[in-house]
Amino acid sequence: MRILLTNDDGIDSKGLHALALAMREHGDVMIVAPDDEYSGASAAFGALHLIQPVVYESDVSGIDESYSVGGPPALCVMFARLGAFGPPPDLIVSGINPGANVGRSIYHSGTVGAALTGRNGGIPGVAVSQAVTGWAADGQAWGDVVDAIDWEPAARIAAAVVDGLLADLPAGAPVLNINVPDLPLAEMKGFRTTPVGTRPPRTMASAVLVPRPGHERSFTVDMDWGDAVEIPADTDVGAVIDGWVSVSWLSRILNDPPPSHKVDAALHTLLGP
Repeated sequence: MRILLTNDDGIDSKGLHALALAMREHGDVMIVAPDDEYSGASAAFGALHLIQPVVYESDVSGIDESYSVGGPPALCVMFARLGAFGPPPDLIVSGINPGANVGRSIYHSGTVGAALTGRNGGIPGVAVSQAVTGWAADGQAWGDVVDAIDWEPAARIAAAVVDGLLADLPAGAPVLNINVPDLPLAEMKGFRTTPVGTRPPRTMASAVLVPRPGHERSFTVDMDWGDAVEIPADTDVGAVIDGWVSVSWLSRILNDPPPSHKVDAALHTLLGP
């Protein structure tokens, strides 16, 4: 079993290193991670003809193969899948992200985007995120807050998830999104298999352009939080807030039945029958 570890916080992330060490019991671990912060990159590759990403060999204690890439996590996965670092991986494990990736934040998460990119190549994946006390359930954390995170509970939970997944791997390259509350293992209520929520407990409510002094026709953007709302514990968002480990099996993007035929009528008018 060849396991690829990546993240969206960069090769030096302590959460990545803790997760990589926890995966060693399951196979040969290789790290291929961005050389810098790529939070919010989703499953983006970047404009490859412009960015010309550079790869460097890296040193991570306890891991034999480690590389940093000048691009987002999905690009790291694509390079690995295509054989840039030897045989393609059998499993993608992404994280540990500081801040839960739940609700609609999964659309923007580079942590989740890496696992989804692996599935596009037929490789199953697990995305792992650690909630941070004092921040919204789908928020990120930086600086001193990140330095204070205890990564061990999330790493141990990820190891248990991977153990069970590999023992009975479903067909179709599944992707699991794991979110862990910011609690010691003994204080967690347990786990719940949850659907993806439709909103976070608190959202950005407004965005305002603010002129930059001395820069004509140039602005920064100020955003304000809306009021906090109560989230049911039967979604991924609410479960993590309530002290549960959230496990969500992410589907592929599927077509919805058309709600009306007005689009068809408009195209018939333009293009004919």
